[in-house]
Amino acid sequence: MTALAREAPATGSGGWTLFRKEVLRFWKVSFQTVAAPVLTALLYLLIFSHVLESHVAVFDGRVRYTEFLVPGLVMMSVLQNSFANSSSSLIQSKITGNLVFVLLAPLSPAAFLAAYVAGAMVRGITVGLGVFVVTLVFAPSLAVPAQPWWVVAFALLGSAILGTLGLLAGIWADKFDQLAAFQNFLIMPLTFLSGVFYSIQSLPPFWQAASHLNPFFYMIDGFRYGFFGLADTPPAASLAVVAAFALVLGALALALIGRGWKLRP
Repeated sequence: MTALAREAPATGSGGWTLFRKEVLRFWKVSFQTVAAPVLTALLYLLIFSHVLESHVAVFDGRVRYTEFLVPGLVMMSVLQNSFANSSSSLIQSKITGNLVFVLLAPLSPAAFLAAYVAGAMVRGITVGLGVFVVTLVFAPSLAVPAQPWWVVAFALLGSAILGTLGLLAGIWADKFDQLAAFQNFLIMPLTFLSGVFYSIQSLPPFWQAASHLNPFFYMIDGFRYGFFGLADTPPAASLAVVAAFALVLGALALALIGRGWKLRP
């Protein structure tokens, strides 16, 4: 049993302190952690919208391609930056050896998980809001989403899921090379093949079916539904898949943290 499991239950202040540390960690270098991803998303929008605007029809032509692209880029930014925050923080703490001070604190596994995931959510949503504000210049009609509560629900669940995945990756990895492999061979493909840049209705039947096996697709599609009231999959079904995925990952993360797997030096 780990130090986390043996210590007295957290009073709440320890979890709050760890959460503040996670937020301050990325905010102190916000030019790199917030401004740079916003610029990257803007470049994607400029390039793809310029090249494909007149060649791609989505939702039977009811939505301009540029407008279709914006929610996908916003959600992609939320997901990627939520993952990056928790994964990089944990692997850095493991490599430098200061993770032991977190493990020795009176933090329960749930408080440990909540602090890292909440910090990741703050970064992901901050970057997503930045991308949204900048890209509104190209799609001003999106300023008032058709179903705002769906937007909020999928943004929160998506950022929580990727924050948890980042934590799992940080627990598993022993060095930055392993973390980079996790991101490059799992997170990036799942993100780019989730319908960020296209509607899956434009794909052949086999690839449409394959897309439905990708949990990231449901996050993107449900989030996009909040803006247009249109989606490739019923939003309730997407929400059910995303919520189930969040619960499974959360349970797995709690189990690993409770056991102290690859956390103790």
